[in-house]
Amino acid sequence: MYCTTDALSATETNPDGTLVQHTVPTYRSTDLTHWTYVGDAFDAKPAWVGDANGIWAPDVVYRAGTHGRTGTWYLYYAASDTPSATAPTGGGSAVGVATSSSPTGPWTDSGGPVVAPRSGPTGGDRWEFDPEVITDRGTTYLYFGSYFGGVVVRTLSADGLRSDPASERQIAIDNRYEGAYLMRHGGWWYFMGSATNCCAGSLTGYGVFVARSRSPLGPFVDRDGVAITSTRVGGSPLLAQNGNRWVGTGHNTVVTDYAGQDWIIYHAVDRNDPYYAGQATYTKRPVLIDPLDWRGGWPVVRGGAGPSDTKQAGPVAQPGQRPSYRPARAPVDVPGRLIRSASTGFDGSALPARLTWTREPDASTYSVGDGAFRWQTQDADLHPPQTPLASVLTEPAPRGDWVLQTTVAVDTPANGDGVNYVQGGLIVYGDDGNYVRLVSNSIFNTRQTEFGKQVSGQPAGAPTYGNMVVGPVGDTTTLRIVHRTVRGEGHYTAYTSVDGRHFVRGGTWTADLGASPRVGLISLGGSGFTSTFEDLRVSTVRSSHR
Repeated sequence: MYCTTDALSATETNPDGTLVQHTVPTYRSTDLTHWTYVGDAFDAKPAWVGDANGIWAPDVVYRAGTHGRTGTWYLYYAASDTPSATAPTGGGSAVGVATSSSPTGPWTDSGGPVVAPRSGPTGGDRWEFDPEVITDRGTTYLYFGSYFGGVVVRTLSADGLRSDPASERQIAIDNRYEGAYLMRHGGWWYFMGSATNCCAGSLTGYGVFVARSRSPLGPFVDRDGVAITSTRVGGSPLLAQNGNRWVGTGHNTVVTDYAGQDWIIYHAVDRNDPYYAGQATYTKRPVLIDPLDWRGGWPVVRGGAGPSDTKQAGPVAQPGQRPSYRPARAPVDVPGRLIRSASTGFDGSALPARLTWTREPDASTYSVGDGAFRWQTQDADLHPPQTPLASVLTEPAPRGDWVLQTTVAVDTPANGDGVNYVQGGLIVYGDDGNYVRLVSNSIFNTRQTEFGKQVSGQPAGAPTYGNMVVGPVGDTTTLRIVHRTVRGEGHYTAYTSVDGRHFVRGGTWTADLGASPRVGLISLGGSGFTSTFEDLRVSTVRSSHR
């Protein structure tokens, strides 16, 4: 197992008190569960990368030798930056490669980039991170990229040391995915990519999404048929936090055991112990493994249950072992009985009396009519102490477990930049500093559903807001938050739909929103647009195994 450059413990420190960084720490295992550290891939960083810059996100592949020659291992890596003409940094990120006759080295760097730094689509250097290498029908491809510039693919030279810029093709739009992983299953190529922030402590909302194509060059589309190159970005949630101690479950690879069972390996954050001791904002990301099952041509993790946090059956890592893992279908939560006293279809010409304002907006900015509530987006948000604070329209949340749902259209254009973070949707509101919200959002040039959590009382310097993303945005998007109390703790799970019938399940935030939380709507992030809500529905919740 090859890891990104990182600290391995809170006790191994430099003279200045910072944590020692291991440059591609490498581990060996005979059971895929217990791992032994065998050393770092690099004792010194290659000169073209420079000591001031990071070596991240390795991908290792093996090429067999010919005519009796020994095969070669190739370690591809991201250089977080490179030297400029005048400074040790500022030259832009790149992809490099080192080779060895052994999977544990020693490694010899090629001496230059496989992918050289390049400008992004709107100026500045694009992020050439997270290499992934596959071979299909005799051609070897290198995938790389991140939020700034998106994920792209190039063909590699026969010796694996250079890529062809002229062959480059866009695989995923910018501002959504990084950490690409490609695998073939059942005649399809599956793209897996991670989204949002990898390293925000207990507010990390990182997760893995999947799309598929008959060709490794795409186009890749999700379960809803939406492409990951679309500005209304496609991608079906594959691995998302589920309310146990693990959050930020992302940046994966897949291994197949001797029984033919696939396993997904990824890093995550323990929300109860997110930071290295003595390092207030340095997020720890231990490695986890869970079974990857297949259902209807799509992968699911642990039968749909998501990441585990208790002892589980492990892989068949040696020939002759008997498998102990048995797939089981996990239930999903769906609406039960409609709570009519808490629901509205916005009939008539006025808001129901039970919906009340926090910071009531000017009456000219909202209206009720023709079975809809129209509310102009506000040039404000809900991230105290930043001001101005946006208006919130809410009613008391029901007791017990419940489902909150709305169908909304936000009239930002389907593509184009310049309307960043304009959004409308649902909120479960404790107060201005403690809430969860599920919205149809404009994120730079993309339109995405975002599930965010705001929390007060964080350590100094730590984030107070975390976000994850869910399914695609449509002309109208149905947003659903399911609340359950689990062992005395509030769990809030996001679902989205582009047709109001088939829902995509996202991740779960745990949140303490006080004894009397409220539920309702928001329309904020920038002026000049309108959120149109068709309804606000509150229901009981039941489990389904469909």
